[in-house]
Amino acid sequence: MILFKNLPVLLFFSLLIATTAANAEDAEITTPAAPTIAASGYILMNYDTGKVLAENNADVKLAPASLTKIMSVYVVFREISNGHLHLNDLVTISQKAWETPGSRMFIEVGNQVKVEDLLKGVIIQSGNDASVALAEHIAGDETTFADMMNQHAERLGMKNSHFQDSNGLPIDNHYTTARDLAILSQALIKEFPDYYRWFSQKEFTFNNIVQHNRNQLLSRDETVDGIKTGFTDAAGYCLVASALRNDMRLISVVMGASSPNARANENQNLLNYGFRFFEAHKLYQGKTSLAEARVWKGDTKNLQLGLAEDLYATIPRGHYNDLKAVINIDKKITAPVKEGTKLGTVNVTLKNEVVANKDLIALKSVEQGNIFQRIYDSAMMMLEKPDGQ
Repeated sequence: MILFKNLPVLLFFSLLIATTAANAEDAEITTPAAPTIAASGYILMNYDTGKVLAENNADVKLAPASLTKIMSVYVVFREISNGHLHLNDLVTISQKAWETPGSRMFIEVGNQVKVEDLLKGVIIQSGNDASVALAEHIAGDETTFADMMNQHAERLGMKNSHFQDSNGLPIDNHYTTARDLAILSQALIKEFPDYYRWFSQKEFTFNNIVQHNRNQLLSRDETVDGIKTGFTDAAGYCLVASALRNDMRLISVVMGASSPNARANENQNLLNYGFRFFEAHKLYQGKTSLAEARVWKGDTKNLQLGLAEDLYATIPRGHYNDLKAVINIDKKITAPVKEGTKLGTVNVTLKNEVVANKDLIALKSVEQGNIFQRIYDSAMMMLEKPDGQ
């Protein structure tokens, strides 16, 4: 890392020097087009960066069928993390939950079932009855639970989603999109890694009945570890999948395929395309010093700057050595400075195209210095020449 007074800090990855840069700048980056996917809508997204690698009709509002349950499970996980619910809590099964049609966990009216078992019934067995039981236990009724689902959707930035029930059975004004489901899946994996492992479980036994996970990719591809299938006549065959290969995770969403086999094949095609032609790298670690800034009128003269979280870049495969990063630091930073204050940016480019951008923040707070330090620094700041003079 090279520091220049009153100039950006320039960082070059993998010893990018003039002898290699000339040819690299001239070389054109070409990536094959994504495969043709037979579906109403689909998307392929990198988990760490959110970069979309392939999409079609990704913002078209579609019936989600049991993909709805991804949001239902997300809401339950949030309630557990907030301390409002516990895995060992017992849920009394209502008449409504028991008689809910479609795929079932086979819970019985009046029985008490642990939250953890109901969650597995939703995730692995896609039980509509288990979804309703959890919704009623958490919110009192399914309508109120749907309101919670919509509040979380809005918070996550799912701009084209609206939920009316907890299980995805056909109902008016109930829809989402491939992009919104990718955003939701990204949040679920990131926020609840300990619970996410249940999405890779291939079978679950409850009430002496063994049921198998309908996600065929769990058996076909050992790198796939989730997430959820869905089907209704209106929605067609749907699947949200996620796979982790060589420290890169991808999320694929296929909605409205023609058969169970087709939804699995199309997701596999998307995942294989992404892993074959793209790579992801963690370029900087969060909460780690990347640069040092001068602080005026403070109780200390220097302040370490870094990122709030890790910075990743998703790029066409084979172009890691062409990445360049520039750190821009604000001029004349004056105390007091609170930890987390934005004081610059980190921009990563590939062939002059921005591939990643993050705020540079103060890693610690700096208080005002004493009156003598403030007077001295005020004088020194006035004597400093503006840039370019």
